[in-house]
This record gives sequence, structure tokens and C-alpha cells, in this order.
Amino acid sequence: MTDLDLCYLSATDAVDAFKAKTLSPVELMEATIKRAEQVEESVNALTYTHFDEAMDQAKAAEARYAKGEETGALEGLPIGIKDESDIEGKPTSIGSLILKDYVAESTSVGNQRIIDAGGIVHARTATPEFCCAGFTWSRLWGVTHNPWNPDFTPGGSSGGSSASLASGTSSICTGSDIGGSIRIPASTCGLVGYKPPYGRNSDDPPFNLDFYCHTGPLARTVKDAIKLQNVMCGPSPYDISTLRPKLVLPSEYESIKGWKIAYSPDLNSFEVDTEVRKNTEAALDVFRSLGATVEEVDLKWGPHILEAAMGYLEHLFGGYMSKLLAEHADDMTSYGRLFAERSLDSTAQDFVATLEVAGEMYMTLGPLLEEYNVLICPTTNLPAVKADFDQTKDKVMINGKEVNSMLGWVMTTPFNVMSRCPVLTVPSGHASNGVPTGIQIVGRTYSDEDVFQAALAYETALGGWFNEAVKRPNI
Repeated sequence: MTDLDLCYLSATDAVDAFKAKTLSPVELMEATIKRAEQVEESVNALTYTHFDEAMDQAKAAEARYAKGEETGALEGLPIGIKDESDIEGKPTSIGSLILKDYVAESTSVGNQRIIDAGGIVHARTATPEFCCAGFTWSRLWGVTHNPWNPDFTPGGSSGGSSASLASGTSSICTGSDIGGSIRIPASTCGLVGYKPPYGRNSDDPPFNLDFYCHTGPLARTVKDAIKLQNVMCGPSPYDISTLRPKLVLPSEYESIKGWKIAYSPDLNSFEVDTEVRKNTEAALDVFRSLGATVEEVDLKWGPHILEAAMGYLEHLFGGYMSKLLAEHADDMTSYGRLFAERSLDSTAQDFVATLEVAGEMYMTLGPLLEEYNVLICPTTNLPAVKADFDQTKDKVMINGKEVNSMLGWVMTTPFNVMSRCPVLTVPSGHASNGVPTGIQIVGRTYSDEDVFQAALAYETALGGWFNEAVKRPNI
């Protein structure tokens, strides 16, 4: 196995090889760091790196495996942690010049669970400023590029995580999703990304109390997403929103033969690129080949659902950022500053109206999901925007029509509104520009296992992703 093969080895297979003593955590870490040194100049997925410390930890993990000691679920794996959550004694920037000198005094619950499970944080992954965009560039760290086509974004806000996984510089990565920030980059980079139901995974205050906000895994395989999700999930005494008991997902599932799958090509709300639609329909054929029935449905939603979601995000998330305007407006990115400024016009009545729309949406989605096992739709309705896209001045055109520049090119945000529904994104193919496309598998509220059962059947039928040289970016 070459060093490059090691870099794309699944986290699940790597841990199995560690236990079988056919691979050492040191060998994997050396290959991963070497890969980062080769591609980071062109990809720019990583912010802070901790390579020397990571090598020391890999040697300690190697010794534990050699002695047959008890090891954690992630023991010895290089894990990219989004540069958003804290690790005690380490810098966290959230992509902002304002926080360029910040060093964390404590460790976020999810990160502590990863460290306790033996995961090695060799690097932090890039994010747009305060994670408030569907692309990844900042004044502090520059532009992050999509490994499949560097002219385009790897998505956002967990774009550093997706670019790292797609370029082979992490075995598995974390993300967070407040409007699609796990699922957008999973789609644009050909990955698996999971938005758990609200409360399944812990987050830091105050956004643990925002039901749009979810932390979760990004991975190259479905089983890797399960592995990391099982570590991140569970109740925390530091997060009142977290659910009891802890849900442990199995890694093996029965056939989906006989399932009924609902399909919405556009959620009755979005303009969808013809290549995205074509790839989605090809993915649906795979589900049909597995014995499932696929039926197109009418959710009776409309363009107003995105307007309501934007209103919610601007009121809460923008409101949180707006307190920085007085002192730091000139330090902010163009998109971050505009997002904060828009919140100043939001009223309590505007906020309540967004909740009314959420209730209206579930009045059709809820009954539909009682009739069907899952709902499938595209993840993004355009493969990707340009890497340096600026939503404050650039337009987004789909099929010759202009759409909302902020989140009008993605179909993820409605399921932040429907936050108790688990949503798993998996690849559906590639556009003619080389950028991957993806589908969302949406489950009934808190029915996590259903979306993983569907995704694993689909992945198995396709033979997986990244496990052969021809299935990887040519970088």
C-alpha cells in the first residue's frame, strides 16, 4: 500500500489494521503529514497544525496497540477538528481576524470525547468567518479550494474539513451545521456528511440552545461517519439540550428491499441545475435496484421557506455577531459584516414569523414521513460557487435565473428548520466541471438509523468512494 493509499484509507479500516498490527498509527500519521505538506499550498484546508505533537501521540498509540492495551474507538487516527470549537491551550480563530490571538481555556465536549477516544488532533480545519457562509475564505486564512476543481469552493462552513478529507490530509473530520454547513461541503467534495437531530450531539453555549445548530461528522465512508457520530453523541452535564439515553448506531443493517422512498426534486422551493437533477435521478435508480419504491411527492412548500430560514438566522446568529460591530466592524469580512448588520433590522415579530413557517412546513413533511421510510432530494441545487465567491456582491445563476446569493444555491437550510429530522448527505456523481454533487437522505424525527440504513445500502451498491485511485481528485 502506497503512502497515498494510506491517506485515503477509511478510518474504520485503519483502526482494524492497527488492531491487526498490519499498520502503525505512526505510519499513517507520517503519510498524512507528508500529504498535507504536498497539497496544502494549493488546497489551503488547514489553519493551525500540531504535527510534532501528533507524531508523539501516534507513537504512544502505536505502543498501546503493540502491548495489546485497551484502545479507544478512534485510537491513533489523524482527525481534523473544525477551527470553531475549543481545545484547551490551543488557538481557535473561527476564521476571524478578531480572534487571531485567542487561546482556549477549556475543551468543548465533543472535542474532549474525540480526544478521550484516542483521536489525534493533528490539525484544525478552515472555516469562513464565524461559520456564516456556504463557502470557505477569510481575511485571516485566505481561500480554501475544492480538491476536485480548485476554481470552486469546497463548500462551507465546514469547508476546510471537506477539502482535507477529499485531499487525503485527515482520516475523518468534524463539522457543524446551522444552515447546511456539514452537508454543503460533503456534497461539493463527494463525501458523507451527517446532520444529527437537534440535541443528539453536544455544542457550546449559546448555540447549543439554537435548534438550527448541529455538530456532526464528515467522512469518506458511511461507516466512518457512524464511527465518529457514536463518539460525539450523547448527553452532557454541560449541555441542557442533549438527549438521554445515548444512541449507539450499528454498523451493519438489513436490506432496504420493500422500502418506500419519497423524492422531491426541488422541495417545491428551489431552481435546480440540470446536472444536479440528472445525478439525483441516477442515484434514485440505485435505490430502485435495491428493491425500494421511489415516488415523487409534493411537499407544498414554496420560496418563502428560505426567506423564513434566513430571517431566523439573521435574527439569532446575526444578532450574536452584531455585538462585534461597534469595535470590530473594520476587521470583519464583507459577508460577516453584512450578516451582522442585517440583524439590526430584525424584530421580535419577524422572529416569531419564522417559527410559524416552521410549523407550517412540518404539517406536510411530518405526515409524509409516516407514509415513506425516507425522503430524498438534492443537497445543493448548483454543484458549487467559485472558491472566492462573495455573497455581498456576486450573483448566483442557475439555469439562467438569479437566485438568493447566500443560501439560494443549496437545499440544506429547510432541514435546519426541520431540525429534529436526521439528514445524511452522500455523493450522487460529478458535474461536467469535475465538482461532485450529492443527495440528502431525510428521516423521521430522531430516526437516525433509517438514514444510515439507506445510505449504507446505497454506498455498498456503488462500491464506495475514494477507495480506488480513479475515484480521487487528481491533485
